[in-house]
This record gives sequence, C-alpha cells and structure tokens, in this order.
Amino acid sequence: MNKTPDPGPRTSDVLLRRAFLSRAAYGFGGLALAGLFGGTASADERWRGVITKPHHPVKAKRIIHLCMAGGPSHLETFDFKQALKDLHDKPFPDSFTKGQQLAQLQNTTLKARGPFTEFKKWGKSGQEISTLFPHLGSIADELCIIRSMHTEQINHDTAHAFMNTGSIIKGRPSWGSWMTYGLGSETQDLPGFVVMTSQGKGGGAQPVSARQWSSGFLPSKFQGIQFQSKGDAVHYVANPAGVDHSMQRGVIDEVNRLNGLLDARIHDPEIATRISQYEMAFRMQTSVPDLTDMSKEPKDVLERYGIKKPGDGTFASNCLLARRMAERGVRFIQLYHRAWDHHGDIEKNMPIAAEETDKASAALIMDLKERGLLDDTLVLWGGEFGRTPMGQGSGRDHHILGFSVALAGGGIKPGITFGGTDELGYKAVDHPVSVHDLHATMLHLCGIDHLKLTYRTQGRDFRLTDVFGEVVKPILA
Repeated sequence: MNKTPDPGPRTSDVLLRRAFLSRAAYGFGGLALAGLFGGTASADERWRGVITKPHHPVKAKRIIHLCMAGGPSHLETFDFKQALKDLHDKPFPDSFTKGQQLAQLQNTTLKARGPFTEFKKWGKSGQEISTLFPHLGSIADELCIIRSMHTEQINHDTAHAFMNTGSIIKGRPSWGSWMTYGLGSETQDLPGFVVMTSQGKGGGAQPVSARQWSSGFLPSKFQGIQFQSKGDAVHYVANPAGVDHSMQRGVIDEVNRLNGLLDARIHDPEIATRISQYEMAFRMQTSVPDLTDMSKEPKDVLERYGIKKPGDGTFASNCLLARRMAERGVRFIQLYHRAWDHHGDIEKNMPIAAEETDKASAALIMDLKERGLLDDTLVLWGGEFGRTPMGQGSGRDHHILGFSVALAGGGIKPGITFGGTDELGYKAVDHPVSVHDLHATMLHLCGIDHLKLTYRTQGRDFRLTDVFGEVVKPILA
C-alpha cells in the first residue's frame, strides 16, 4: 500500500515561522542597538577596516594631502631649467611636441617660456626650490621632491578624479575612501576622511566637484565629509532651540532602533551606514566645536601658520585644523587650495598663490614634527598636473607629461630629489612616476599592499591602482 506523500509544512505553519523569525530578528536587532546606542555596552564600535593585519610595516597612520588645485607650474616651484630660461621667447623645438597631446595650445605657434622666478639651493641637502617658497625652502631637508610625475588627464576635473581615484570613470572610490575602508578610523568622534577647501585671492580658481571625495561603489559611510572653512565647520551641528543633549540622544536612539529593525529584515548596507552616521552626527555635536575652537592655540602658533583670524576660510587656518584633526585620529585629510590655474598673468598671480600656501604648508610639517606626529603622518603637496614649458600668452597651459610633487614624513626619505624631466621640463625621463605608482607607494607606507586592497563589484575585483602601480622604493626611508 502506497503511503500518501508528506505534503510538507502547512502554509499557516510557514507564515507562523516567518512571523516568529521576523519578530525575533527585530528583537535581536533592538537588543544590539540598545547596546550600541546608550544601553549596557560601551565598547568602541568604530569601523576598524578590512585589513586586520598589515601587509607591510606601518610607517604612516594617516595622510594629509595639500592639494594645489589648478596645476601649479613645476617650472616655478621645484624644477629649475636653465636651458628653458636661455630659450625664453624663442620657438619651442618641434622634436619635443610632435604628435604629443596639448590642451589649448594645439595647432598654435609654440614659444618657450622660461621661469620668471629665481631658484636657490636650500638646507644641507641643497635641494633646488623656487624663491617663491622660502618657507618650504627652509625645511628642504624634511622634503622628498619627485620631479618625474606624469598623469593621463589634461583637464581639471578628470585630472583631479585620476589623482583621487586612479580612474576618470565616475563611481570609483576616492583615495581617502579606500584608506578608511582598508584601515578604518582611529576616532569615534570625527569622520575618518575629512575635506576642506579654500580659494586664493589671485586668479586661477577652478571649481572642485564633490565627486573627488566620493566613496563610489564602496558603502557611503566611507565617503569624505566636507567641513566648511568659514562659520560652523558642519551645518546644523548645534541642537535646535529647546532641544537639549538628552532629548537629542533619545531621538537618535529611536531613529536608529527603527533603522535597525529594517536592516534586520532586508540587510541593506546603506541602512547600516545610516545608523552609524546618525551616531557619528550625534558625537560630532560635541567633537566638532572642540576641534574648531582655536582659542587655546598660542599666539606664536597662529603667527607661525600666518593665521590672522582662526576660522577665516584661509588655507593657513585649514592647515592648523588639519593638525588638530591628525591629533584626534582622522585618517585622511584633504585641503584643496583653488588658486593655480595660471593660463594668464602667471607672474602676477602665482606669487599670490605661493604666499597663501608656503608659510602654512611648512608650518604644518614642522608643527607635526615637533609634536611627534610627522614620523607617522604622510604629507603630500602638489596639484593634479603641471604647466607647459611653452607660453600661453602671459601664462602656461595644462601639462601632463611632467610635473613635481613634494612629500614629507611617514616613512619617506627626507632631503632628497628623485627623478627628473628633460632639459626643457617637458617630459619625465629619469625614473618616471605615474599617479598609480604614487598611490601604490603611499598605500605601502600605510602598511597596505595595493594589490590586496580590493572590493568586488559588477563581477570583478577593483582596486585603487587598477591593474597598474609600482612602489617607488628609492624614496622610502
């Protein structure tokens, strides 16, 4: 006699099980959130990164990127060319430019433009730095100057994107996002990745889009947070009138509880981001005012940076804030100074941009050193590309085949100049360093093998250096 097949669980039983599991999940989520947000647990809940064990010895725990937005001329900063000076206002040799990509000088008569500024050998290392930058010159023995940088993008926005993400394709994570994803944050009370901008008083101010600090396809909790240079660093950081700290705490807890219930049901990483960011916003209501209160900074420190009024929106004020962020554990700090797009009036406007940034840049590096922070803080000074050795009216055009950057601290060999361009400053010919190489090197100093920091999306593994990048070992201490 054949047995009747077991029909399986009844629909009503399935529904009851689903209801139980759903409600249980809500309960578990609520318990977890209670512990996280003001309940019995007081554990450090900050993101600690996907790299639990460094791939290399950690030399740098944080990075400060002083981004000279607009493309400062390497020929008036770190790369003196006597031959170019001798050729000034004469036809630029066709042998250099034939078949090469130019920006706005395409199909025009090219004339050499010699450097308008003098250079000097500074410090015991004797590094050649323009006299436009006497303060950076005074710390030449702390700097590693790379004269052989090159990039792939000749327009500002895409060149910034390439410098930040290693790609011009929208939706790729920025460098700071990769850092916080890989290494996590050293602070619970401030974002791990902070961006500030300032604008020069001379010409050459190009806009900088927010996509430069986007987290791309990484969860949005890793995107850079822009702090305002003037007024409140973060909008609405203060509680509304009539709302005290405990009341705000209650609102945050309830919002996060509800978000936790939803997350337990659908497991969307963006909901987890929302929960963590509500909590971060609450903590920032205390931490940000403390960060930006410079009233206790000694007068001589303000003078050293060249700050006339703290919080006045200048690059100098932002540099001091960067030091204060570094002290508080912010992982990646970017300061953009929009002042370097000198297609015309370079002799008038570049000295202004130099004066606005030189003193504060040097002060930041030495301040970090005196506080014992430079050894594990990596500072990068430079733009998205260089400028042509050919003139463009009274200025210089965009240039991608050769430019310079300067680094300090964080495991970098100090007091050296690495690589070089040809005799006219047109192309990197001695140990060329690509943007991918720069990224690979700086990740290496942070203990990361750039080949191993990946994120899988759209069916493949992505990384900051794409399929390129070599560590520039000669500049490592």
